[in-house]
Amino acid sequence: MKIRVPSCLVLSLAVIAADAVAACSATAITPYVRNGSAWSQTASVSIVAGTSVVLGPHPTTGGSWSWSGCAASGTAREQTITAKATCTATATYTNSCGATSTQAFAITVPGMRDLTSLQLSKLMGAGWNLGNSLESIGGETRWGNPAVNQAMFDAVKAAGFKTVRIPVSWKQYADANDNISATWMARVTQVVNQAHAAGLFTIVNIHWDGGWMQPTYAQQSTVNARIARFWTQIANNFKSQDDTLLFAGTNEVMVTGDYGAPTVEYATVQNSFNQTFVNAVRATGGNNAARHLIVQGFNTNIEYTVSDATVPADPVANRLMMEVHFYDPYDFTLNASSNIWQWGATATDASATETWANESHVDAEFQKMKVRYVDQGIPVVLGEFAAISRTSISGAEAYRTKWDQYIAHSAFSHGAVPIYWDAGSTANNGSGLFNRNTAAQVYPSLISTIVNAAR
Repeated sequence: MKIRVPSCLVLSLAVIAADAVAACSATAITPYVRNGSAWSQTASVSIVAGTSVVLGPHPTTGGSWSWSGCAASGTAREQTITAKATCTATATYTNSCGATSTQAFAITVPGMRDLTSLQLSKLMGAGWNLGNSLESIGGETRWGNPAVNQAMFDAVKAAGFKTVRIPVSWKQYADANDNISATWMARVTQVVNQAHAAGLFTIVNIHWDGGWMQPTYAQQSTVNARIARFWTQIANNFKSQDDTLLFAGTNEVMVTGDYGAPTVEYATVQNSFNQTFVNAVRATGGNNAARHLIVQGFNTNIEYTVSDATVPADPVANRLMMEVHFYDPYDFTLNASSNIWQWGATATDASATETWANESHVDAEFQKMKVRYVDQGIPVVLGEFAAISRTSISGAEAYRTKWDQYIAHSAFSHGAVPIYWDAGSTANNGSGLFNRNTAAQVYPSLISTIVNAAR
């Protein structure tokens, strides 16, 4: 049997339903922030990295809260946020009838953007090394280069480079208790500030430094203590610098004279150096609480980095990079006594070529790094690559240019930041690109080739 519902009743029910929907509208949220002792009606605040603010949106009763962003979580209306970098926290309020509304709180940490290391790496372009300068044993000018100045960094930036790596020696400027000389710290600070003034991303490291970082069980405790001591001082000195300054813990760590694959002992100890570095920097606070840090594979060798490197534990997520170097084949890139001066698919003389290290080898090596690190959210820094000039051989410069271009482009396309090794000398068998005395470009074509390869 069918029951006929009067049309007036249907209309009444529809009106009631519409009224119910209308009655359940979203509740406006009023944002409040407590930075210190007083509350302010605002949705934005600027704080020093590592300090805390309290977010306390209204209404204070009825309904429920949920949060996301800036490590905010749970259902408490008030949230204490300790921000290490710029971030946005979002409060969601669900009122008693089920309607939701949201309010974003913008927390700014000046100089520390809300960027993962992977995102930052994509801004770093092609880089240039200030080689054989601040890491020179015996003093900044001991290895033949003049003291660096603002003009040099301005020229590097004008050439199209976006990043500079500054290798630094520290032990020779420290006392018996590893206290770094205030004079040397001031000089390194001056150089870093010059790079910053030029608008360059800047990487500072502990370089070879006389070879005291021996990765053996016998030396592990002593070396880790010195790494912690040095990086605590360096990091404290630069703790207010913005996120365009990156720290790289070490350089090509290996047992002196042993270029073979690392033993379990060597790999284990070298990995501990990376962890000590991260721990020391993070403990200094300030902008270092979220600074982008670079750790190294064993001897910065790609094969060993893929097989033996351990990514350090880090209290802040997505702020680590992995560094490797690339000089394959050695006889072409660095061995001035070698007769290998051609490279790649366009080589015409088999006796002047090492075919094992051709284009496919290069791509395969960087693909390994991409799969092992970049695809896991850890960008790669190709901290050094270069091939020496062979001005005494007609046609050699074309092969050098081709090699540099291919390395830079392959690295970049596989998610790495390519940083060219410039040791200063622009003479035969040198890797210099600029005249260090005048800052003039000596190899403008090669410079533009490297810069354009990372775009």
